Amino acid sequence: MQANHALAAAGPALHSRRMISGWGLYPRAASEILAADAPETLPALLRGRQGVIARGAGRAYGDAAVGLRATCLTGGLDRMRGFDPATGRLRAEAGVTLADIVRTFLPRGFFPPVVPGTQFVTLGGMIASDVHGKNHHREGGFGAHVEALTLLTPDGVPRPCARDREPELFAMTLGGMGLTGTILDATFRLRPVESGWIRQETRVATDLAAMLRALDEDEAATYSVAWIDCLARGSALGRGLVYRGEHAGRDTCRAAGLELFPTPARRRLTVPPGLPGWTLNRASVTAFNALYFRRGATAGGSSLVPWQGYFFPLDGLAAWNRLYGARGFVQHQCVVPRRGAEAVLAGILDRVARLGTASPLAVLKRLGPGGGGMSFPMEGYTLALDLPAHAATFALLDDLDRSVVAAGGRLYLAKDARQSRDTFEAGYPALPAFRDLRRQLGADGALASRLSARLGL
Repeated sequence: MQANHALAAAGPALHSRRMISGWGLYPRAASEILAADAPETLPALLRGRQGVIARGAGRAYGDAAVGLRATCLTGGLDRMRGFDPATGRLRAEAGVTLADIVRTFLPRGFFPPVVPGTQFVTLGGMIASDVHGKNHHREGGFGAHVEALTLLTPDGVPRPCARDREPELFAMTLGGMGLTGTILDATFRLRPVESGWIRQETRVATDLAAMLRALDEDEAATYSVAWIDCLARGSALGRGLVYRGEHAGRDTCRAAGLELFPTPARRRLTVPPGLPGWTLNRASVTAFNALYFRRGATAGGSSLVPWQGYFFPLDGLAAWNRLYGARGFVQHQCVVPRRGAEAVLAGILDRVARLGTASPLAVLKRLGPGGGGMSFPMEGYTLALDLPAHAATFALLDDLDRSVVAAGGRLYLAKDARQSRDTFEAGYPALPAFRDLRRQLGADGALASRLSARLGL
């Protein structure tokens, strides 16, 4: 099992108090820490408490999994309850990690229907964030594949939910950031696959217009994602590499002499603690981006890559969040509608390039129609940028937020650490209904994170 990263070195978790953070290491806040070892222990643990939020693997970037008063670790809810190989239907507890699921079922010919950029997240966290992946343009978010879930609401009663059973509660829990109740378990279907390899096609986009065209051309592809050189400017603004992917078949792998389901590679590198924040600067990132772009442009074409390299490249570098130093970092992930997107994204990229402190981790994807409720995706393009947490970054991001709102877009709550309440309210039209439901459940006081308090959820 993957540890709760921000807490792993802090000692016993039960009824202690300590400073915690999200994956970005910003912001940090003191919280009472609770721990559940089974769904049955949660009602008594949470009874009568106010200002508590569930926390799985701690991979929300900002303060979404930091309780206003208390934070309840759910990694102990880690049992898989049932699997039907005829349908691919899996029922598992909320603390089961995506890594556990892939490790258990990929050798049997099954893969999750949607995966985010890391395998070190829990099932409950994937539902609470309604994570999306490289196939959203075709498959939607993870929530679209959840058939049922059990939710512990603030009255202490586990409530089974599905699209035909408590449909409003079910819908608002997908992307609801743990604020409708604590997810105990869920049922969803895995997809059958013939191997653990991805047939990847790499294409070069010389500027932003070419990048958007390439993503649009991938409408029929199962997976599509782009890396952007976020420090390129002028005629090269928005240049990058576009990666199309398909699950490789048995015959393709055997013809290449490959084992169908290779053992996942062990992580060999770890970013040490105490790395100076100036390690990622304009010079180092510019050099890395230029090298990465040249290598991708030279290689190009089609290749077979293992699943972890295509879906989770950053998982190969342990504790990569330390790259930004002790002050941590923030991720700005927005989505903007397709109409007018090129001008909006060009403005964002130009301002980020001028700042000069962006990381090499800039990703662009095309999204399909949204899932409703508080789910982040909408039809359009989503751009994710990592930036060091300091005053110049925050001033820039306030400006970028205004551009996103003016375009009719919004920011991803699972990545957010600093957006204003006005920005948030402008982007989520289901917010009034969500607040009403929380009041009806008695959740508006009982369930609260630092994020929900900051945004008035």
